[in-house]
Amino acid sequence: VFFTATAMIGMIALSGIVVRNAIVLIDFIRQAREAGKDLRTAIIEAGAIRLRPIMLTAGTTLLGTWPITFDPIFSGLAWSIIFGLLISTLFTLVVIPVVYSMIFAKDVSREE
Repeated sequence: VFFTATAMIGMIALSGIVVRNAIVLIDFIRQAREAGKDLRTAIIEAGAIRLRPIMLTAGTTLLGTWPITFDPIFSGLAWSIIFGLLISTLFTLVVIPVVYSMIFAKDVSREE
């Protein structure tokens, strides 16, 4: 599979899913913090709440793009979405909360 114009279109579509997942996860963490929960609890609860929707979105998108992989023109689009979603789902569920805690742990230590 080569990097083609359809693969670039797939990456653009993928970026929308990834950004939305990250923004919603961060918003859930922020809402939990505003409700008075400590940083660690807010991150764990937001991750637990968003785990199912993120996995369902990734799963249905993967299943929906699988038939396109057999098309010679649009296979690049499908493969870029499939592998991008696999990696970005892991990043959304692991890297985003870790980076969020690293950034805002400094603010919490200043408040105490």
